[in-house]
Amino acid sequence: MKTHLLFLYFILFCVPLCAQHRADRQSLTDEKSFSMILLGDPQGYTKYDINQPLFELCTAWIADNIDQLKIKAVLCTGDLVEQNENIVLNRNMLNQTSKEMWESASRSLARLDNKVPYIISAGNHEYGYQKSENGMTHFPEYITFERNSTWRDICVSSIPNRNGVVSLENAAFEFDDPNWGKLLVITSEFAPRDEVLDWAKNLVSSDKYKNHKVVFMTHSFLREKTAERIKEEGYKISPRNWGEAIWGKLIEPSSNILLVICGHTGTPGEFEQSVAYRVDKNSAGRQVHQMMFNVQVLGGGWEGNGGDGWLRILEFMPDGKTIKVRTYSPLFGISPSTKHLAHRTGDFDQFDMVIE
Repeated sequence: MKTHLLFLYFILFCVPLCAQHRADRQSLTDEKSFSMILLGDPQGYTKYDINQPLFELCTAWIADNIDQLKIKAVLCTGDLVEQNENIVLNRNMLNQTSKEMWESASRSLARLDNKVPYIISAGNHEYGYQKSENGMTHFPEYITFERNSTWRDICVSSIPNRNGVVSLENAAFEFDDPNWGKLLVITSEFAPRDEVLDWAKNLVSSDKYKNHKVVFMTHSFLREKTAERIKEEGYKISPRNWGEAIWGKLIEPSSNILLVICGHTGTPGEFEQSVAYRVDKNSAGRQVHQMMFNVQVLGGGWEGNGGDGWLRILEFMPDGKTIKVRTYSPLFGISPSTKHLAHRTGDFDQFDMVIE
């Protein structure tokens, strides 16, 4: 009888405790902080079937850490797929059709649905056939507003995409925190049109949002390593604005856009060649932090595993002005034998951004 009672005690109490344990589970440095998770371009995960589970691993890890890290949002720099509309397989660079890639991206993001909002800056690979030849995109077919209930109360503005379709490609999301006050995260299409920049500019300067701290997301903005703002690219999509024009038309004139996040650029080699960071003052004299993060070549180059699971934890500290940036990989972190590799600690991997 005593043996049976001990076994019952183990089942009721010990098993749930063991089930809650996670390898190398991450924590905030301050319990009063909250976080946002940054996902770099995931196209390298979705273009090969063997890589696709790595994207699902990333989103599953995020879902598992929502409460632990007090995650308010997931930010993705775009390029969910390698090609938007193609069935001819170039075996030197992919083994999935566009539909299969879109379905993979949708399946990975489904792990976050109804749990946490994710905000995506559609990239050049989301448009045209293979390389942004035009503005055609399947983005609104897969990233539908109705799929994630957490958007319903925070999506405060959007405008139609290049095809006149209502879409989350150009949308704004409002967040609130007792220490940070009101935050607005705005995402935009690849190489945004003037009307998109005008919409964002009018939104952030309006009476309703002029005192919000604003994060602006767009796919293409900074070059890797040098952090030079992009002046020109060879994509045919039109009308368009590249990084330097986005700065001049929207970011610099807006007094409350204090952080710009992008992806897009990067070259195989050292980790430093897939990231960039710079700070400049806007027309109001306030510092604007600009950060590029793109993981697609970090797992072995263009045809590697898609990014080694690297993501960034952005911890918004309770002082209401400091964002701690950490670079972490759940792919390495889930195994005790590799978790010592799960943290990047270089100057360009781990740093503080102080928002004025």
